[in-house]
Amino acid sequence: MSLRALFAAASLAVAAFASPALADNAGFMVLRQPRAEGPPVEVGIWYPTKTTPAFMPLGSWGHTVAAGAPVAGEALPLIVMSHGNGGFFGGHADTAQALAEAGFVVAALTHPGDNYKDQSRATAMADRPAALSALIGWMLEASPLKAKLDPAKVGAFGFSSGGFTVLAAAGGKPDLGLVPAHCQAHPNDYACKLSAGRPIPADVLTAPWVHDPRIKAVVSAAPALGFAFGKDGLKGITAPVQLWKAADDEILPGDAYAEFVHRNLKRKHDYRVVKGARHFDFLTPCETAPVGGTQMLCASAPGFDRKAFHQTFNTEVVRFFSHQLVAPAKAAPKG
Repeated sequence: MSLRALFAAASLAVAAFASPALADNAGFMVLRQPRAEGPPVEVGIWYPTKTTPAFMPLGSWGHTVAAGAPVAGEALPLIVMSHGNGGFFGGHADTAQALAEAGFVVAALTHPGDNYKDQSRATAMADRPAALSALIGWMLEASPLKAKLDPAKVGAFGFSSGGFTVLAAAGGKPDLGLVPAHCQAHPNDYACKLSAGRPIPADVLTAPWVHDPRIKAVVSAAPALGFAFGKDGLKGITAPVQLWKAADDEILPGDAYAEFVHRNLKRKHDYRVVKGARHFDFLTPCETAPVGGTQMLCASAPGFDRKAFHQTFNTEVVRFFSHQLVAPAKAAPKG
């Protein structure tokens, strides 16, 4: 089943304007990034502020933010966020809020052609790192927050298809020619069902992969198409990586995804396997009763506390980016 339907109820109609150690609260705004090849890209932005926040619904979940508040701090680190297939910019609102409260600016795009409204380019995977790199450029060079950002401190966070995206953008080189053989052996994997119904566009198979050296740290959660990097496709990644796997991932099962990345990433990295977690447990915990097909996004396994997990998850994501971008230390990351 396409995630387009699952995110149909998660749309947001909101219009708002928008030193790490000094930030207490999260501000929020939605901007539109211009692009020559199509309509503007919707971008949700969280950032540090001193203004008192309030709870704001965001689809089936929400965040506690000060909409349109002034930005606190200078030379702030930037984190760009890439959502999963059929998602939207707000899929990781609580993680973005936690990062903003820690002094980061977070810019999360709604991927053109792969979101809850539009699946026309859902399997055009080369589009994704290109869009993420374009977002970095726009944030640093043309966005209303450009004067507040430190261009030397850029990180990338991604989930599922977004987890694949950030690995590719940071230097990974996938081979989509590996997909047919994998899907012949594993036809029930979600990625294989998706590509069976919407084959990879021919132009993508020969398109160059956009790598962005401005990315200095990567968090990849439950990355899709991990196997597509092959044995050597991850060797171009030199940025530190924090990698997450849901132990009971029903969407990307087995060892061909996060586990494959773990085994073939050539550099030391921080690998976390979350016992009892399903694929969508990396999404923000739901605050309201899910509507229509979104139950799948909100449902955790019996006995798994998504809210408690996210307290740990957000703490560790903030810790990792702070360690790598704000105050790098000499200690080597976990293997």
